[in-house]
Amino acid sequence: MRELTPLQIVKELDKYIIGQDQAKKMVAIALRNRWRRQMVEGRIREEIMPNNIILIGPTGVGKTEISRRLAKLAEAAFIKVEASKFTEVGYVGRDVESIIRDLMDIGVQMVREEKTNIVQNKANEIATEKLLDILLPPISKTQKAVGDMHEGDELELRHQRTREKLRAQLLEGKLNDRMVEIDVPSDATPMMQIFSPIGIEEMGMNLQEMFGGLMPKKLKKRKTTVPEAHKILSQQEAQKLIDMEDVIREAKRRVENSGIVFLDEIDKITGSSSAKHGPDVSREGVQRDLLPVVEGTSVMTKYGIIKTDHILFIASGAFHIAKPSDLIPELQGRFPIRVELNSLTEQDFIRILTEPENALIKQYTALLETENLKLIFTKDAIAEIASIATLVNTKAENIGARRLHTIMSTLLEDILFSATEEEEKEITIDAQQVKAKLESIVEDEDLSKYIL
Repeated sequence: MRELTPLQIVKELDKYIIGQDQAKKMVAIALRNRWRRQMVEGRIREEIMPNNIILIGPTGVGKTEISRRLAKLAEAAFIKVEASKFTEVGYVGRDVESIIRDLMDIGVQMVREEKTNIVQNKANEIATEKLLDILLPPISKTQKAVGDMHEGDELELRHQRTREKLRAQLLEGKLNDRMVEIDVPSDATPMMQIFSPIGIEEMGMNLQEMFGGLMPKKLKKRKTTVPEAHKILSQQEAQKLIDMEDVIREAKRRVENSGIVFLDEIDKITGSSSAKHGPDVSREGVQRDLLPVVEGTSVMTKYGIIKTDHILFIASGAFHIAKPSDLIPELQGRFPIRVELNSLTEQDFIRILTEPENALIKQYTALLETENLKLIFTKDAIAEIASIATLVNTKAENIGARRLHTIMSTLLEDILFSATEEEEKEITIDAQQVKAKLESIVEDEDLSKYIL
């Protein structure tokens, strides 16, 4: 985990998310507390539990983006799941424990990639030697008669010189068009699915591994170009150099101590207190199933048992109809920190369009630069786009910053369509052009519902 202070975390989040200072502050504290806990010595460390957070606010204000960027900063295993796709145990659907199984899969993949990067140079060297063996098979090591020793040495020397010439050509890319035949593993192992308490997808994977171990791995011949063959051989060698037990051990430690689960749409699993039948029963059942996972339990995965005690859970929801108090009391208690995110203003939209590192205007400018076309937005054009976004959000459904995507897409559709044939190499967009393109759509409420 990167040792970032709360102030540094907020500064990093500011590069991508406009406003929402209170939410940034709370998640920064939560992340720093994870590092602090790992520095604590003695038994008390196991007693320090994460303070789970509920982010409350309309769609498109930055709830998901805050969590996603937070996980990247922490270099932690992170998973985003929709709470509404889970069902109570006994109903058809996915059970909540599959969240932890998926999180562990992500953790293993992260650690494997890190370990692969460490051994990549060594793997490349071995792959190069194997490829040279394919291009120029080694001399047979049969026993030579005493009188033939000199001739055999001469042949080997000549073979070595040819091999070095081939190596030079390979590194210079002169053999890139050449085709070679290599052995690759055959993925013909049948996938079996069984209904079990562990979960359908989990048993399917375990059976595949179990039967795969009983039978030798089948190889198939594949003809490919030299660069592609080098890439495949390099991947195979990297896998051999990695100790998977070590990878799983490290992934398990990271998931249990710094894993982050983002539960989106948690307001969709709240049921009214008066309803005792229909979908509300299942919704409350999902909450009851979530409870042990959030408060700390042991989940069986194909990598072993994972404890969820110290995994950070960040829930989010618009809570238009329901309220956080409509969640079952036990689950409310497991999310002690609640942060309300503000709706975005016209001024926020102006900043969103220009300031973040992934700002929409920067994205479209970069896209059109590939066509040698320079796109320039004047300040009044940006202000007009922000004004229209605010107006449409007020008149139609408020979808926050996502409204800017639809407006920018509509505004630039002609330019994006004809960019290849465009003779002008510089296009300036001002407020008049924005009004001309979007005014008629904004005024027609029925049309704006479908287009913007």
